[in-house]
Amino acid sequence: MILKKALLRKPGLYLVTDNDALNGRDLLNILSGPLKAGLDMVQFRDKEASDISFFETGLKIKKLLRGKALFIINDRVHMALALDADGVHLGSMDMPVKTARRILGKKKIIGFSVSSLKEALDAQKQPVDYIAIGSIFKTPVKPDYKLVGLETLKQIVKKIRIPLVAIGGINQANIEEVRMLGVKRIAVVRAILEAKNTYSAAKNLLRRI
Repeated sequence: MILKKALLRKPGLYLVTDNDALNGRDLLNILSGPLKAGLDMVQFRDKEASDISFFETGLKIKKLLRGKALFIINDRVHMALALDADGVHLGSMDMPVKTARRILGKKKIIGFSVSSLKEALDAQKQPVDYIAIGSIFKTPVKPDYKLVGLETLKQIVKKIRIPLVAIGGINQANIEEVRMLGVKRIAVVRAILEAKNTYSAAKNLLRRI
């Protein structure tokens, strides 16, 4: 797991799943293309699924990702534990980070979402392995989230010493603006999930990373 945590400091593409963006298509089929392209981190996010449905889908995703990409669970610490995922991603309304760390242990990855420099500095003091900053640009995935913007992102990059992930409305047209600020790991949703060719979409994003 130490090697897996080290991956967070390397340039890479991080896909966060979203049912609306899938628009009824099969998630496992969608994932196969980006994985072949070099996608190395996936967060399974489903706010509506029952635990049994989440678990069953999670097992299929884990089998597909094994040896190819890190498997992160959104919010549900108990599912990260049950699925023996690589880690969990939390927000301010989820289980406290220290509690999640106590449950999952030191070896698992814990990510945390922030939207300001103050939140990032506070999160850095917690036992987290990476901080996700967003939304950088406007996104329909989380339309009510306040925009962080490039200027705030620039400040955060200068102040934070643990791995950073930029997320929110990032696509082919604006990814280089984010990368130029020094962010190595980029998270996307619709830039891949809504693409006609998910392999090509992921490959083109990775070229810019």
